[in-house]
Amino acid sequence: MRENPLELAAGGAVLAFAVGFLVFMTQSTGVTARTDGYSLNGNFRSAEGINVGTDVKLAGVKVGSVTGMGLNDETYRAEVTITLRDGLLVPNDSSLAVSSEGLLGGNFMEIVPGGSFDYFQPGDTFMDTQGSVSLINLLLRYVGGGEE
Repeated sequence: MRENPLELAAGGAVLAFAVGFLVFMTQSTGVTARTDGYSLNGNFRSAEGINVGTDVKLAGVKVGSVTGMGLNDETYRAEVTITLRDGLLVPNDSSLAVSSEGLLGGNFMEIVPGGSFDYFQPGDTFMDTQGSVSLINLLLRYVGGGEE
């Protein structure tokens, strides 16, 4: 069986492209097993639109990502774990909110800094959280005349 050098080169290029694409996808979605940084927690009424790998932003700058999600069986609230980069000091009276990048944009976690001189320690929990707001529910309230 004879190998055509052109076919071998094309196959190698396709394989290199596939490996490059796989590396890009794991880095851009946060699937990699990076352990640098420290974790904080938050409890939400609704974490709709948030998944593991979602960006965490402070002042519009990515400072971490969502690394864990689960449901508390006793309180029926979403428990979210975020990992922030090392060296970032977040005041312990800050809030954590689910925010949207616009009407058609995706969601992200936003840290709204407080004014405390004390900072979160690894494993601490945000006391002030704001879950996602459903656009459909808002529209239904508007169409229904504001009835709740």
